[in-house]
Amino acid sequence: NPPTERKIQRLFRNEAITRMIKRCNDFGAGGVAVAIGELADGLDINLDAVPKKYEGLDGTELAISESQERMAVVVSPENVDKFILEARRENLEATKVAVVTDSGRLRMSWRGKNIVDLSRDFLNTNGASQSTTVRVNGADLSENMIEKLSPEIEACRKDPKTAWIQNLQRLNVCSQKGLVERFDSTIGGGTVQMPFGGKYQLTPTEGMAAKLPVLSGRTTTGTVMTFGYNPEISKWSPFHGAVYAVVESLARLTAMGGDYKKARLTFQEYFEKLGKDPEKWGKPFSALLGAFCAQMALKVAAIGGKDSMSGTFKELHVPPALVSFALAPADVTQLISPEFKRSGSRLVLITLTKDELLLPDFQSLETNFPRLTRLIHEKKVISASALKAGGLAEAVCKMAFGNGIGAELEPMSFDRIFGLDYGSVLAEIPEEFDEAELFDGLDYIPVGRTISEPVIKTDGMVIPLEMLAQAWQGTLEKVFPTKTDGSAERVHCITYLSGSVLKGQSQIARPRVFIPVFPGTNCEYDLKRKFDQAGAMTEVFVLKNLTAQEIDDSIQEMKKRIKESQIIMIPGGFSAGDEPEGSGKFIATVFRNPYLSEAVMNLIHQRDGLILGICNGFQALVKLGLLPYGEIRPLDETCPTLTFNTIGRHQSALIQTRVASNLSPWLAQARVGDIHTIAISHGEGRFVASEPMLREMELSGQIATQYVDLEGNPAMDIRYNPNGSVWAIEGITSKDGRIFGKMAHDERYTSDTFRNVPGSKDQKIFESGVAYFL
Repeated sequence: NPPTERKIQRLFRNEAITRMIKRCNDFGAGGVAVAIGELADGLDINLDAVPKKYEGLDGTELAISESQERMAVVVSPENVDKFILEARRENLEATKVAVVTDSGRLRMSWRGKNIVDLSRDFLNTNGASQSTTVRVNGADLSENMIEKLSPEIEACRKDPKTAWIQNLQRLNVCSQKGLVERFDSTIGGGTVQMPFGGKYQLTPTEGMAAKLPVLSGRTTTGTVMTFGYNPEISKWSPFHGAVYAVVESLARLTAMGGDYKKARLTFQEYFEKLGKDPEKWGKPFSALLGAFCAQMALKVAAIGGKDSMSGTFKELHVPPALVSFALAPADVTQLISPEFKRSGSRLVLITLTKDELLLPDFQSLETNFPRLTRLIHEKKVISASALKAGGLAEAVCKMAFGNGIGAELEPMSFDRIFGLDYGSVLAEIPEEFDEAELFDGLDYIPVGRTISEPVIKTDGMVIPLEMLAQAWQGTLEKVFPTKTDGSAERVHCITYLSGSVLKGQSQIARPRVFIPVFPGTNCEYDLKRKFDQAGAMTEVFVLKNLTAQEIDDSIQEMKKRIKESQIIMIPGGFSAGDEPEGSGKFIATVFRNPYLSEAVMNLIHQRDGLILGICNGFQALVKLGLLPYGEIRPLDETCPTLTFNTIGRHQSALIQTRVASNLSPWLAQARVGDIHTIAISHGEGRFVASEPMLREMELSGQIATQYVDLEGNPAMDIRYNPNGSVWAIEGITSKDGRIFGKMAHDERYTSDTFRNVPGSKDQKIFESGVAYFL
């Protein structure tokens, strides 16, 4: 239930609320018994007071049934009513269901009777103690998966070119772009690095980098998070697998510019059903010992984790899995991304040696990692990638894809190019620096140099990056598609220059912006920050719909606030859960209320106001008729609409848009022809209209922005037009330009974000909207 989750996030972001909360627990599989039962030593829980999704549950079911999207909190008695009131303001139901006591007992009552009465001392024993026998089978070093190449690569030893292609097609190496872009990567305005970097957005990042989510002002403080795991090593030796999982997660963090000494780890463990088989028990036992060994050697603590021992279905078993996640604070201005930055750079591999047991030389890591971090901060290393399942070949290719910068490699052995080398890092060094001086005292290998030609030159071969990228992207294309069968043709470029710089009829020092929050809205914080920075006075109002009376009260309050505002900003999100054909419908239904319709039309026709709708807000404006008609009106099958992306799924990425018209005051600080790189995140963004309507909109200057390719030409190619909008339309306006709707999220760009994708990222629509009234 994402809308409810979002409302809880809003509540918990309220400083006054967080200071009330003494303890907190989320509901999960254990239901009330666990979520509330863990909060204090003595508790009296009234199960009759627990809000129910379904009627007919008995006391036992109420006590232990799983219930997601709920939180249990402990507050002082004097804060109970205040907490419930604040929750209601966020459209949340909060109910007092228990009292903390000094009895030392967990008691639950149902229908006036105690049905649970247990001593906390008994509960704290965790039940009867259990023991088991563990048998650890030592790893056979002669059959190790660290030095051995994968079978598909070994088979190509005499055909290196095929090996380069086969390597990129392997499941643990191939592109996951079609999967990754299903998830919103830019919400919150804190994304420092997009999941894929470079002008082509094809180089995967080493990990996540995001700024801390401050509500106002600017921060350069952020966090980086990386992971490590190799299933082949873990199947051969869970101990080695866990060691190298830790090493890989820290190597990736270091390659981003993070400080491994500040890192903390968390482990995700997933193993087959163990039963009473000592050898099965030996697998998680060995993995945990391996992780502990790496932690102690590198002096990096683990602060949490989650385990599951249920990875068995009939005769199928998951491989022993201990995935290491590394998390560290960072100054985001000191982080780098892995795509090659320029031609002519030197490529250097900082290597990690191993002992006779094939374990890493931890002292070497303790020397390599801090040096690399320092060189990154000093701008002497400008891109870096930790080696992963595909070895050096994988790193070179993926670093090259993002900006189409090729590489010419020094002669190297087949095993050096394709072998596993966890802990080693490939670094790009500007040509003006001396690698011998930079890496003095470290084990390193000169690998080659970057070149402007989009190819990999190695061992007398020249392999086009396009061929390699197609191989890399092809493996999962049928499962998680990135392409459609639609036309990749260009469409005509719209240019409307007949507009004039519009100014409001009255001057207002600080225009007031009204931002309504509907169930599922998730962009209000980002939009408020942008309008506040532009000099507006911003009011955010949460619509409450838990009861009929609250709906009526909300409508009246919205009417009042619209009358007091100069701008209505309808934000994006996943309104009412975005059920099929549902995007924007809930918002439009609310605004069709006669009171609100009258207030909106009065703002437009009598008070010279402005309206902006982004993503879900754009959808609502179209469903209301405000776009393109400029008024709330009934719709029919001839009206424009926004529908499902042609690829049939959610898309999240950065795209380029071109300003096509100077009609709208929202684009007053941009020029026709300007191109901006902006975030998109939607599943229903394809603009559709009849040919006569499109011609009419073009002639009147209402087609405000178009999706364009890297050359600035409007296109239908899904790489540039992510939803398949007709005429590559990204945004439209009303005939007077004062109502503007667009799919791309201008509000998600803030200082020091989207650093691994080039482009002009600020369209200044918020400044333009505010300036209209100045």
